[in-house]
Amino acid sequence: MKIIPDVDFLIFDLGNVIIDIDYHHSLDLIKKELPENHHDRADAFYLTDFHKKYEKGELDSEKFRNEVRLYFEQDWTDEKVDLLWNSLLKEIPQERIDLVSGLKEKYNLGILSNTNEIHIDAVFKMLNKNFNLENFDSIFHHVFLSHEMGMAKPSAEIYLSMVNQLETKPERIVFFDDLEANVKGAASIGIHAVHVTGPQVIFDYLKHA
Repeated sequence: MKIIPDVDFLIFDLGNVIIDIDYHHSLDLIKKELPENHHDRADAFYLTDFHKKYEKGELDSEKFRNEVRLYFEQDWTDEKVDLLWNSLLKEIPQERIDLVSGLKEKYNLGILSNTNEIHIDAVFKMLNKNFNLENFDSIFHHVFLSHEMGMAKPSAEIYLSMVNQLETKPERIVFFDDLEANVKGAASIGIHAVHVTGPQVIFDYLKHA
């Protein structure tokens, strides 16, 4: 039987932990809009400097959209850019909302996500449509978003900032993330970090919480 550590805080990533995402679906849609000789640009899109800057709030959404148009050499409208950009967002399963809701009385719950203004606005629309929620504030006690913090995972600084804002110690936190680099980043400062390799991981880990 899995017994979770003696902790006060459960912190969740968003993508593929709370919200299902599919990078390949998004990249495939982008490629359909591009000439074949630009397909390699789609494959390298998430590694671009302007994408990383947008995640850290160093670019606003208008500048990000312009960078997307320049990068792909397309005259897409703002709406088209947002549609393609948000196409990686799939759904928020009801059972995940139910899981975290059931843990709220016992633990301080939080989100720590690398995200951006366009994505998070789309996520809030999903929450409103499917769960009649305006945002995550009624489910989680704390919400840490990279574009608002000016830093991003897996840098140690974002985890240290979170710990300081929670006024706790790293060992009082369990953190769930789907990317190994982010798990290692959290573990490097002493957080109990769990690699979410599939949809059942958080349920198996927390079933005795």
